[in-house]
Amino acid sequence: MITVAVPKGRILAKLGGLLERAGLDASPLRQEDRRLSRDSDDGGVRYLFLKPDDVPTYVEYGAADLGFCGRDVLDERGYDLYRPLDLGVGRCRMVVARPDGCREIPDVPRVATKFAKVAERHFAARGAQAEIVYVGGSVELAPLVGLADLIVDLVESGATLRENHLHEVETVLEVSTLLVANRAAYKLKAREVAPYVDALRRATE
Repeated sequence: MITVAVPKGRILAKLGGLLERAGLDASPLRQEDRRLSRDSDDGGVRYLFLKPDDVPTYVEYGAADLGFCGRDVLDERGYDLYRPLDLGVGRCRMVVARPDGCREIPDVPRVATKFAKVAERHFAARGAQAEIVYVGGSVELAPLVGLADLIVDLVESGATLRENHLHEVETVLEVSTLLVANRAAYKLKAREVAPYVDALRRATE
């Protein structure tokens, strides 16, 4: 048996569809109950249902062999994981956004974001200074109440930005869901892991 960590939330339906295209048993992802661990019907895969931010932690420390995780979380935390496959689901962008209108942005802007390390690297790569302020949620509110001049956040359609009178300035990172693997398990359990990975690879090609 291999153990696969999956993120709870809206991405589950898309992952379920991908597993079905790959010819893998997607029924554990379709079941609507509160169990945090479910086995496939053939007993070959155990799925752990976790908060998205916790998926790479379980994989890195060997509690799961594989996991589905967004590139944003991986790049922010710097996990030591193998990334064999971009699944192409859950696509969005991490962007810098600013308030609409003519409001002047200072030379050293204050930037509100959940992705402090990614934001810091982005501004540093541009040779720009910025004061990064960690905000865990409702990031779009920060410029409206004077907490920040800019935000760095994930957007899909941009509707939330527009509703809060913000607009994109530049893209920091293209984000999608990746298949990640524990480095030791990828080698030591290759006979079990490889067919699962290969099936997903064929489904994404």
